[in-house]
Amino acid sequence: MQVTETLSDGLKRAYTVVVPAADIEGKRMARLNSLGKSLRLPGFRPGKVPLALVKQRYGTAVIAEVLEESVNEATQKVISERGLRPAGQPKVDLLGIDPAASPAEKDLEFKVEFEILPEIQMPDFGTISLTRYRADVAPEAVDKALEQIATRQREMVEVTEDRGARTGESLTVDFLGKIDGTEFPGGAATDANVDVGGAGFIPGFTEQLEGMKPGETRTIDVTFPEEYGAKELAGKAATFEITAKALRHPVVPAIDDELAKKLGFEGLEPAREMIAQQIQREYDQLGRQRVKRALLDALADQVSFGLPDGLVDNEFDQIWRRIEADIQAGRQDEEDKAKDEAALKAEYRAIAERRVRLGLLLNDIGRVNGLTVSPEELTRAMRMEAMRYPGQETQVMEFFRQNQQAIESLRGPIFEDKVVDYVLELAQVADQTVTPEELASAPGP
Repeated sequence: MQVTETLSDGLKRAYTVVVPAADIEGKRMARLNSLGKSLRLPGFRPGKVPLALVKQRYGTAVIAEVLEESVNEATQKVISERGLRPAGQPKVDLLGIDPAASPAEKDLEFKVEFEILPEIQMPDFGTISLTRYRADVAPEAVDKALEQIATRQREMVEVTEDRGARTGESLTVDFLGKIDGTEFPGGAATDANVDVGGAGFIPGFTEQLEGMKPGETRTIDVTFPEEYGAKELAGKAATFEITAKALRHPVVPAIDDELAKKLGFEGLEPAREMIAQQIQREYDQLGRQRVKRALLDALADQVSFGLPDGLVDNEFDQIWRRIEADIQAGRQDEEDKAKDEAALKAEYRAIAERRVRLGLLLNDIGRVNGLTVSPEELTRAMRMEAMRYPGQETQVMEFFRQNQQAIESLRGPIFEDKVVDYVLELAQVADQTVTPEELASAPGP
């Protein structure tokens, strides 16, 4: 095999490779002979099909397989012999292929181009100084959580006294909406349960139900928001004729052992302990996110190396597709709305470069220090993901077993966390206890 380097510019490499025709022909004949030994054709004993007939029937397919195999083997040999680490799939162009010519008559010549991963100088992790913030769970936080749980367990009891509806109560109503005296689609309902003063309806709708009694009819005026989902109604004034039919009052259960047992605990104290542990895990996760973000910022400031254009382009394309989707859906950030497309693309390309740089750095830290994701860790991650779909756990696990790309989507975050933990062990990390409010603030208390 003859290899000629045609490009060595930064991270870009290109080579022209020539594989002798004799090598191609040898592989072709070996494949044909092997095929002939296993073929079963009418009129011939197994393994006794004439080579000429094998060539006639399968020669085109065999030479295509041999050429593809030869290109792949030669490309891998070029890469391995030079100790290169491609940043992506090499691009291959066959040169001077004559479909009418016999493989024995012409060498296989092709051009291969790819970018390589940069050589990364490892930063001194011991010089990185970070603060890891931690918050403790106060009894008041557990009390608040229990109050929210109790509220969700409330029962709606029918009001029998002769009085109007109050904020927070549920009124069962029939209503009919009109715009300029004409009914409109979706503007009517029967036996609708409406929380008086609650959200979820047109602004001003539920508030005007306060004081209504069952059997009473009332006409209210409202205006649909300018950003209302149905464009034909957005910004328009409407009237609703409402008839109240039943009134129910929420009764929140007492926070006691009985409520705890209803929730599956032995008593109130075990419930409080479990809630406190859950809140603590949330605090700890938030603290980890903050120290991880600070670590990545510190690493990004310490390293500088060339980036493969292909990786940056791919990352930017993914980001930009999301930005375009947000623009079309009206979800664009207010800050972005004031910028033209060129400025936005420059800003998000810089974000893409940062992500690629950090990704390459973390990958290299893991590679150099032998950090890997074990099969057991992947299985545990798959099971945790499956638990998010109650009743479908078996199907989710089977999906992962049959989808390598989905498994890799789990491997990446696990690997990144292991690298982050490794670096945090070497960095100078000071622990500091703060309030939950300070923990949730950004960039720091």
